[in-house]
Amino acid sequence: MSDRDGSHRTGDAVGAGEPTTDATPLEALEAARERFDHAQQRIEDRGADTVETAADAYRSATKLLEDYVDRATGTGQENFKAYVELEGQFATLVENLPEDLPARGAFEDALDAIDKRRLSESDFERAREALEPAATFADLLDEREAAREALAAARKDAAKRRRDIGDEIASKERLLELGDADLDAPVERLREPIETYNDAVQEAFAQYRQEASVREVFALLERSRWYPFVEYHQPPEDLQEYVDTSADGEYTIPELLEYADYSRSKLEHYVADADRLKRRVATQRTFLDGIDAEPLTIDWPPGPAGVLRRRTREYRPFVERVADEDTVAALRDVRALLTDPDIDYARLQTAAQAVVQLTPEERERLADGRVAAELEALREEKRALEAALEVDDPV
Repeated sequence: MSDRDGSHRTGDAVGAGEPTTDATPLEALEAARERFDHAQQRIEDRGADTVETAADAYRSATKLLEDYVDRATGTGQENFKAYVELEGQFATLVENLPEDLPARGAFEDALDAIDKRRLSESDFERAREALEPAATFADLLDEREAAREALAAARKDAAKRRRDIGDEIASKERLLELGDADLDAPVERLREPIETYNDAVQEAFAQYRQEASVREVFALLERSRWYPFVEYHQPPEDLQEYVDTSADGEYTIPELLEYADYSRSKLEHYVADADRLKRRVATQRTFLDGIDAEPLTIDWPPGPAGVLRRRTREYRPFVERVADEDTVAALRDVRALLTDPDIDYARLQTAAQAVVQLTPEERERLADGRVAAELEALREEKRALEAALEVDDPV
């Protein structure tokens, strides 16, 4: 595209510095920054004030043409009035342009195209074509703004990648830790007390379900709200309201589920409101069947010492409520694993995790050093992202 002043630009394709689709977030950020710097430099090469003035004039001129193309064409009085307005405003715009403005001639040519008593759409088209040399300046500003938006998006993606890398690094570090585990360690010293407790609490809770009223069980679930490690789901509101307000809340869960299978005529001999029980209980069988000891059991392999300490502390008041002293004692035995001087809990826990979690492929990658290399690459990528994000970009 040539300006009227004879200047001609080459090698300035819009989008210079744009990243490829398979670029990493860091590469994308660097490319976006290069694109913005390139767009800014092109503006500075032409003179920032000059570009702003020419671009504003071009946009104002094209808007005038758009606003009047329908109103100023034709032979009617209103058409002529619109033409006079257009010509006056366009002439004023051109007269106010600096004499040395590049492409000033484009505006003069556009004014010449509409300087006639009767206008047609083809005259407007010629005026728009005459303005084309000045479009370069608006394009420069548009490209800079697009580059600024791309840079802001690239920074956002890079910041997200930096956060994600933190999780990946932690995962690789844990993998290396597991790779250093003593796979011959006597993990049964942890497993046996945990299995003993789990068996005891499951048996005790099954008996508790048989004996405790559903209202009492729901009170237990309500209490678990304040204990993050006791992960019971809360009853649906309509079922909770039914249990709280109906005399049927004194039945056990198995009894309510059995009654829900009765016919309404038979059910009327056992409950206060057969229809209400059918609506509330029969539709929530899955929830009621799912209330068991699972939230009070210890996973295998167990978690780190701090997690197990917190878990056993939170479990205790619930176990005391649903089980006998032998089960509570079994829970104490699990907690004692953390303080027994003859047990290296961290070593055994890591070994147990390694035995369960490490796949053959992971063991191979640990053995040949790939995991260590991946970890170092992640750390280097994070350092590079942090350095790139410290740059004060104009976004």
